[in-house]
Amino acid sequence: MKNPSEVPIKLLVVEDDPGICKFLKTTLTANGCDVLTTDCGAKALEMMSSHCPDCVLLDLGLPDMDGNRVIESVRSWTKTPIIVISARSMEEDKALALDLGADDYLIKPFGTIELMARIRTALRHTRTALENDSIALNGFYRVGGLTIDFRKRRVFRGEEDMNLTPNEFKIIALLAEHAGQVVTYKTMLRELWGPYASRDNKILRVHMANIRRKLEPDPNTPVVLFTEPGVGYRMAEEEQPAPGAR
Repeated sequence: MKNPSEVPIKLLVVEDDPGICKFLKTTLTANGCDVLTTDCGAKALEMMSSHCPDCVLLDLGLPDMDGNRVIESVRSWTKTPIIVISARSMEEDKALALDLGADDYLIKPFGTIELMARIRTALRHTRTALENDSIALNGFYRVGGLTIDFRKRRVFRGEEDMNLTPNEFKIIALLAEHAGQVVTYKTMLRELWGPYASRDNKILRVHMANIRRKLEPDPNTPVVLFTEPGVGYRMAEEEQPAPGAR
């Protein structure tokens, strides 16, 4: 997961099941990580400020407080990635954790390969956050053969203007700013139509269907815009230029 010369990734595991905690520590250590563990939310919050981990793996069913309270508290002062690892599989539980600020949600049981991939993705998002935040300065985001031009507020495929409506562009811009991450329905409705917007997702579904028809070569097999059923939408990550390309 890292080069020998790199500083080890520091992870905080918040898990009250001794067996799962031991498995996670063993697995993560074997992959070159520096692993801290705790079995309660209050201690996790203390360790967050004293040890400053690079990423947190958080169970929701803690003995002293619900894990969602930990997410709320952490998000009040830091953007450190939080990956929920929980047996709660209801869409409502996933959506709530993501709305509160979790970066990802992994349902137990899970495999080592998927876990490490999720951690790498979460860390990549954090380390490239400045690049996403500077979209307004750079003015462009490129993905799936498309160029999102933030200054002109248009989307192009080559030289062809894809003719998005103003609302369609707002949706695309929001997803681009959080590319690679799931943006929940609730967050999208709030950001696009204000805090008092209806919670009915129908308006989003209609807009997304129209956007996919315009942007996806095959709307039934998307390569740019993905649906996380019952939770929200996600845009593919930006294409990186080939080495030496200008």
